[in-house]
Amino acid sequence: MKYSVYNKLGEKVKEVELNPAVFEVPVKEELVHQVLVAQEANARKPLAHTKQRGEVRGGGRKPHRQKGTGRARAGSNRSPLWKGGAITFGPTKDRNFAKKINKKMKRKALFMTLSDKATEKLLILVDELKLDEVKTKKLVVVMNGLFEKLEIKKLDNQEIKEDKKASAKSKTLADEKKQKTPINGKFEFKTLIVLPGSDQNLVKSSNNLSKVKAVRADSLNVKDILNYEWLVVPVESLEVIEKTYLK
Repeated sequence: MKYSVYNKLGEKVKEVELNPAVFEVPVKEELVHQVLVAQEANARKPLAHTKQRGEVRGGGRKPHRQKGTGRARAGSNRSPLWKGGAITFGPTKDRNFAKKINKKMKRKALFMTLSDKATEKLLILVDELKLDEVKTKKLVVVMNGLFEKLEIKKLDNQEIKEDKKASAKSKTLADEKKQKTPINGKFEFKTLIVLPGSDQNLVKSSNNLSKVKAVRADSLNVKDILNYEWLVVPVESLEVIEKTYLK
């Protein structure tokens, strides 16, 4: 598969051949789903926790004497039968949600998601992507300029429904409105930037954008690729992906 490479201005620089072992893998939804569920389960932390007898405050002495009071025998006010005591069979933080997934399955699912992005033309290759300083506005200008030059327009479900019901005149006005992409302002595309190495200027600049995330190429995972619609990948990252995952 040949893919075009662009610079930050959106101009085509060259073409590269994508490795078929990474970007031309047939997609099996069942495997991708299984890996995604395992990843989310392994990241899950138990929050609900009820105190057992050893964690409840008190219980240092016998509440009342054994006989002669007419009440039931009691050795501690930590008992689940007492108000303020322990909880019987309640949820505890010791619960383990982890699920085992084979490395080959995880790697295969990752290649499937990358292949799907490449097939659907949701992968954008750039020659380089760097910032001189930590500045979110500069990143927004670069990303908006790149997407505008590639004529990528945002069209959500609501706009599609409105276009179907609108008249011919309304459609024309809507099309004119979509073509006006603001260079300065917000960046509206859910985009994952895949960096070849550590770049704190880009990472910190993208942290202020709710729809943009920057990750290293050797730390890719299925969840991030599925959560973000577009992948912006510098050419250097392709070598890192092949070196890391093709073993």
